[in-house]
Amino acid sequence: MTLDKIGIAKRIAQEVQDGTYINLGIGIPTLVANFIPDEINVVLQSENGLLGIGPFPEEEAVDADLINAGKQTVTTRAGSSLFSSAESFEMIRGGHVDLTILGAMEVSENGDIANWKIPGKMVKGMGGAMDLVASAENIIVAMQHCSRSGDSKLLKACTLPITGIRCVKKIVTDMAVLNVLPEGGFKLIERAPGVSVEEIKAATAGKLVIEGEIPEMTIA
Repeated sequence: MTLDKIGIAKRIAQEVQDGTYINLGIGIPTLVANFIPDEINVVLQSENGLLGIGPFPEEEAVDADLINAGKQTVTTRAGSSLFSSAESFEMIRGGHVDLTILGAMEVSENGDIANWKIPGKMVKGMGGAMDLVASAENIIVAMQHCSRSGDSKLLKACTLPITGIRCVKKIVTDMAVLNVLPEGGFKLIERAPGVSVEEIKAATAGKLVIEGEIPEMTIA
């Protein structure tokens, strides 16, 4: 049984460390804000100009003027601040974001990421992804292990236009948690509950490194 989007977000929330500044990309990453433990104090940054994002609002608390980069309504925490997108990208390009969590269409075994364009399909722009992957010290990707057609999205080399080179450190999919090794390759760290190592092997086109027994994820 593979994880749903909520399960992926819950597992990634376990990677969040106290005292860090974090940017959450569009899609599954935005869900992570709802599952960060109360005892962990972090500051969530949105590239459209918001520092101090809180969980998604309840229906009665929705404020249409407070949105993240994905145009979803959000809440703000005590001490939050609003500013221009230009200042936001000064923070990002200046290396002040400790962790970026973003989605991807493909990741290569060398840590390259493709997440902004599919040839032949109209896109409004690359957003802030290229700046984020070039600047953050730590990058975690949240993604489905395979495409809707069943093709692996963890590849020897990306086939789609590249967003960043050798930048991804960790990947959490609906099937597994994997580290990207400095010398290349996906090291299997954990598997989703009920998913076998053999199933992960079959779903991974890039080099997969397996050492010892692989534990199941613990999803609260």
